[in-house]
Amino acid sequence: MGKIIAVVNQKGGVGKTTTAVNLTAALHELGLKVLLVDFDPQANATSGMGVDKRKIKHSVYDITINGTPANKAIVSTKYGDVLPASSDLAGATVELINAEHRERQLDMALTDLKKEYDLIFVDCPPSLELLTLNGLCAADAILVPVQCEYYALEGLSDLMGTLRMVKRKLNPRLEIFGVALTMFDGRTNFSTQVAQEVRRHFPGKVFSTVIPRNVRLAEAPSHGIPVTAYDRSSRGSKAYMAMAEEIKTKLMKA
Repeated sequence: MGKIIAVVNQKGGVGKTTTAVNLTAALHELGLKVLLVDFDPQANATSGMGVDKRKIKHSVYDITINGTPANKAIVSTKYGDVLPASSDLAGATVELINAEHRERQLDMALTDLKKEYDLIFVDCPPSLELLTLNGLCAADAILVPVQCEYYALEGLSDLMGTLRMVKRKLNPRLEIFGVALTMFDGRTNFSTQVAQEVRRHFPGKVFSTVIPRNVRLAEAPSHGIPVTAYDRSSRGSKAYMAMAEEIKTKLMKA
């Protein structure tokens, strides 16, 4: 039975989608069967995995709103499988408001897929709203990317409050799988201080691998491929491969 991990942080620009895409590709390369569910209306994870969102027949919108079987929407790529998003997803929040079990639509849609994958990542929107709530209710655990900058911890208390609420009322199995430090600049004392502060707030949960600021990481999405395919020798690529090794080891111990 596979594990569903929601990649979540309501603060934008922290490397959430970059982390979801590149960990999917890296873990796929390490031999795991991985599915990336793009649950963000921007659909950046879809294009980041090399899928043309203009040409997809079915999307995650169809499986959550129209009842389309999830396996009909999955697109297989060289970097792992993708359940793509489209611009239709932007209207899903409004359509879900009056739905029965509105916060569990994604959970119900992914139920049959868990036995087919070792790991399912859900790339959530950068906000704490109904789509993100669906991601949290579907997940066994969350992975939180945290940017190594001044506002890194701002808003994390809100996220942790939401996590506690969801765990208490909707999804008692939900836990923190890991915290990923992103956009780390080793030339500054400040990045190091932020990393230390995050490790203090989340003892035992922060990955040893730190994702550096890297031009190749920023360039890869414009080519529609993960950084491991764009520039394998880059620091960003090596960092995500190392983090994937940590995750694989953690899954094997679970």
